[in-house]
Amino acid sequence: MPLETPQSLLIVDDHPLFRKGVRYLVNMVPDFIIVGEASCGQEGIDMALELAPDIILLDLNMKDMSGIEVLKVIKASGSDARVVMLTVSDQASDLVAALRAGADGYLLKEMEPEDLVEKLAEAAAGRITLTERLINLLAHAMRHDAAHPKSSSEAGLTEQEQRILERVAAGKSNKLVARELGITEGTVKVHVKHLLRKLNLRSRVEAAVWFVDQQK
Repeated sequence: MPLETPQSLLIVDDHPLFRKGVRYLVNMVPDFIIVGEASCGQEGIDMALELAPDIILLDLNMKDMSGIEVLKVIKASGSDARVVMLTVSDQASDLVAALRAGADGYLLKEMEPEDLVEKLAEAAAGRITLTERLINLLAHAMRHDAAHPKSSSEAGLTEQEQRILERVAAGKSNKLVARELGITEGTVKVHVKHLLRKLNLRSRVEAAVWFVDQQK
């Protein structure tokens, strides 16, 4: 389904051929407008702050600095951009590290071109931007980590926190959650912070995957 408004996209990757391939692919659909391409981490940071794109497609492994380092700087700047990691690594440790640093999604470079466009649209809509295989990988890692509660009751989630978590898992923004529940956006942020602490998680994506896994 086409997006209501075209999304601005910044590509950060140190492989020229890969950037060219993504540009060619994205230019074939009207949903995205590429506003910049960065060939290294520092350039990516500079362009992210200058251009304020809606979505940043970020490589995990670059020569000058890692994608995780770039991600942390961008998130610390207060940027509202949704950052999706695009990498060759399917290691659970890399996936968890990226999500804990604030990544809004994590995709593999081996995926089919049409699937990449579909996942970018999901990112633009605020939904979980992970392939099914990576969702299962993350869920498995969390399931076998004693630090994470096995259920909402074990975590001690309140009914309100449970309602908010359900909406976060559906990809809804704090603003939309607030509107649906008749509370302020600030109150939603406080609840999200509390439920992440109770679940011993650091990101909304992790929380969403944890919630989805609980429904199985």
